[in-house]
Amino acid sequence: MKYITILSLCILAACTARNEINNSSSNAFNGALSHEVIEPSMVLISAGEFMMGSNTPTPSKLSHAPAHTVRVAAFYISKYETTVGEFEQFVTATNRRMPEQCWKWMDNKIEYKMTAAKWDDRDNAPSEFHPVMCIGWEDAKAYARWLSITTGKHYRLPTEAEWEYVVRSGTASPYYFGAKVSDICLHANVLDNNGVKALENDFRIKRSGINCDDGNAYTSVVGLFAPNAYGVYDMLGNVGEYVEDCQHDGYEKAPADGSAWVSDCIGHDTPVGFFEMVIRRGGSYSSSADALYSYSRAHTGKTNPSALGEGFRLVREIPLEGSTSLPKTSGKSHDYFERLNKVRNELKKINYR
Repeated sequence: MKYITILSLCILAACTARNEINNSSSNAFNGALSHEVIEPSMVLISAGEFMMGSNTPTPSKLSHAPAHTVRVAAFYISKYETTVGEFEQFVTATNRRMPEQCWKWMDNKIEYKMTAAKWDDRDNAPSEFHPVMCIGWEDAKAYARWLSITTGKHYRLPTEAEWEYVVRSGTASPYYFGAKVSDICLHANVLDNNGVKALENDFRIKRSGINCDDGNAYTSVVGLFAPNAYGVYDMLGNVGEYVEDCQHDGYEKAPADGSAWVSDCIGHDTPVGFFEMVIRRGGSYSSSADALYSYSRAHTGKTNPSALGEGFRLVREIPLEGSTSLPKTSGKSHDYFERLNKVRNELKKINYR
């Protein structure tokens, strides 16, 4: 049994949240979710201008330079990362064929590899309130299209500029909560002491993490940590988040209007063709401090699902003034989020973090 399972059972034994989580395991939904579509809980983001990127040295292969001014229009963004429960309704409704392999932790020799796994395996989906992962960028796009058609509203992945605008939430510091690495565990689920211990116990993988305790070994229920100034949760850590943009190694000639950069994309030539790469942001539960800066960037393949901490959240566009397009659903709060809040509150009572 994996370390996270043992840890969760021990921590949750004395609270009602244990039943909520156990009853919502990925293999036990069985129609428990309402037939009413679960729309993401959204936060309105006002239009504005900000400095995107940074001219500081780049710790990764992808440059975050040059820093440049970007203007973004108003939009809505998901308050939480897309959860297992939200994604499950899409798979059920569409009978979508999902990947049967994804990147998984292995052992100390190879650390991780693409292997047999599914998005709703218990290891990848401990509860309906955890972020969905082991799904690809194209699966996330398909979910957004289905939700748009079903509700009559325009959902999509955020652009990279929109994503960074939200994570910064009006700040210019390395992290949206300041510059102290020691404060990270108060704000995000990252590679902390729990994660380091779990990787060593479960897979004999030794990694250096952040010397703090966020209360989680792998992914956590969404929304356990304090939101940023815009009221958005888990923008750093937990799972990295796909954005609309394809890969570019820096910001030379990047759009200044907040739109997605989808031309002149970088990828890899393979025997079966050109393998295009896309951007993901925010780090994950397995990230160290330098991967969690508000300007840090990473990449993945369009059809490259991972259980190492890759997921997504959605943006909803604001209809143009005078539009005659009316939403097909009321957008009222779904009881799914009432149950999520109950779980979050119970976990916080026992200082789960």
